[in-house]
Amino acid sequence: MRSFAGRDILSLKDFERNEFFRVFEIAEELEPIARNRQNTDLLKEKTLVTAFYQPSTRTRLAHEAAMIRLGGQVTGFSDAKMTRAGDFYQESIKDTVKMLEFYGDVIVMRHFQQGAPHEAAKWASVPIINGGDGWGEHPTQILTDLYTVLREKGTIDGLKWLAVGDMRMRTMHSLGYGLTQFDCPITFVSPEGQRLSEEMKADFKDYGLNFREVEHVEEAIAEADVILVEPVVQPDYTKSRDERTGEVDMTPSNYKITKDLLVNKAKSDAILLHSLPRMDEIPPNVDITRWSRYWQEAFNGVVMRMALLALVMGATE
Repeated sequence: MRSFAGRDILSLKDFERNEFFRVFEIAEELEPIARNRQNTDLLKEKTLVTAFYQPSTRTRLAHEAAMIRLGGQVTGFSDAKMTRAGDFYQESIKDTVKMLEFYGDVIVMRHFQQGAPHEAAKWASVPIINGGDGWGEHPTQILTDLYTVLREKGTIDGLKWLAVGDMRMRTMHSLGYGLTQFDCPITFVSPEGQRLSEEMKADFKDYGLNFREVEHVEEAIAEADVILVEPVVQPDYTKSRDERTGEVDMTPSNYKITKDLLVNKAKSDAILLHSLPRMDEIPPNVDITRWSRYWQEAFNGVVMRMALLALVMGATE
């Protein structure tokens, strides 16, 4: 198995099966630190730089919380408009990252441009972690989701997945690539215009993903062990910021996971994931049902980033 020390985390295309389990193993070892709201000194001499060109709640703060839990320091920006990358100068990714590498030991980047973290990795002498790039990928989120499933179900292999939402989403792309390393058939449900592109379908087939597409969530929910949901009412992820200017559409019923649907159609032991934020695709009354796991998923997001930071910083092998 390749060492994680000094390694970029850019895409789940890069991950081999045994590497997933190594990350999960380290996450499980570090989980008690976060669960007990403690800090350690594992990365006490290291600094994380956050370079967020798009808004974020969970991804940025989970990385920052993870670094602090490990005893490290954090610096960076959460709004590109407050930097020379987002003002008159429009500083290039190369020039920005060549500066940021002097300020810390690892950089997590979120960017509206697909491939931006990959471009940063060409120029940085420190590890780059992809915190989401446009319509590209979101590897740390799906590592979190897979870890959540493993902790809840005791396995990943053999589970049937249902993914509902906008298939242009970076989470959906990373999910597909991640599941190619497991025995997990997946069914995708999405509206017209938000379905998997022909290029993405060809790529998934090339990587050996067992998938199908259906029109309505009710066609597949009864057999699903894991239900992963994303909104179909979406901002434009190719923009640094896409603010609401009026009323937005409501989620059509065939892409919504309601309490009644879960009670009447879903397996009693299925688990429901959502990376958040949500619109109305999962009503609040689902939160306290036995199916919901998105709050646990959010906690695991800190644990997973702790594991990745410890690994790429060489604090553990």
